[in-house]
Amino acid sequence: MAITKRLLMGLAGAAALTATAFTGIAQAFEPTKPIDFVIMAGKGGGADKMARLMQAIVEKEGLSARPLVPTNKSGGSGAEALVHMKSANDPNHTIMVTLNSFFTTPLRQPGLNVDIMTFAPVGRMAEDTFLLWVHKDTGITSFEEFLKEAKARGNQWVMGGTGKNSEDNIITDFLNNNYGLSIKYIPYKGGGAVAKDLAGKQITSSVNNPSEALGFYEAGTVIPLVAFTNERLPMFPDVPTLKETGGDFAYFMQRAVVGAPGMSDDALAYYTAMFTKVFNSADWQKYKSDKSLMGDFMAGGDLKSYWDTQRSRHQTILKASGAIK
Repeated sequence: MAITKRLLMGLAGAAALTATAFTGIAQAFEPTKPIDFVIMAGKGGGADKMARLMQAIVEKEGLSARPLVPTNKSGGSGAEALVHMKSANDPNHTIMVTLNSFFTTPLRQPGLNVDIMTFAPVGRMAEDTFLLWVHKDTGITSFEEFLKEAKARGNQWVMGGTGKNSEDNIITDFLNNNYGLSIKYIPYKGGGAVAKDLAGKQITSSVNNPSEALGFYEAGTVIPLVAFTNERLPMFPDVPTLKETGGDFAYFMQRAVVGAPGMSDDALAYYTAMFTKVFNSADWQKYKSDKSLMGDFMAGGDLKSYWDTQRSRHQTILKASGAIK
């Protein structure tokens, strides 16, 4: 009887441990419906290309219990996306791919009442780079030639870019303010449309990310003149950095995934684990290399600290350009 009793007690203990284990699993978050995957820009641009690649990797690797459903919300330089996230009915099933408009749009539009520090820091996937591009038919092959021609044309020289007072606008303002230029800036909803219009000669230049202009570059239609980076990009070894030409400016774009304000800790942990796997995948690492993306994965408190630093930096930039007071 003693042996039987001990055996029964052991079985009871094992059952209790099993129940506890399953309770733990039940309490951990797992999506129960399709995930709203917001893209803070239009179709065809760097953010859009990145988001759809990540969606494909998640599906290919079986990383999510429910599918990611991409939705482009580019209105108001990302204001549409930010408001959508802020008012999400189900924060645990709402995530977003961000650009630097994540920093600049709330600064420019305080009426949105958006505090980026309330968003869930899922993961920074990379920092994107910028180059100055012109059409091959301009005959311009150097930054010095660009400056001479752009100065001569004044506001007849047109720079196309994604959004108003956004990343591309910031770089254009820098060129105008530091080189005595009067370049006219035209905002677009996405970098894909910018690259297409430069190839079609509807605009005179752009500062597209490599991924946005790559197809036209490979076709020989557009030419990169200078990179706004600290070092030359491996994909463009013959293109000097602005610093090499005597300038003092480098600028990068956040490529991150954030969760809606109010996302639970368990959901945040789930998505961070998912995008850590996406980042480490062979497909993502190849994309980073092929598109001249930089930076390591960053999440949690480190990512929030990065946001705080970037918000302060962009506030300084926007004040200097007169975009905000």
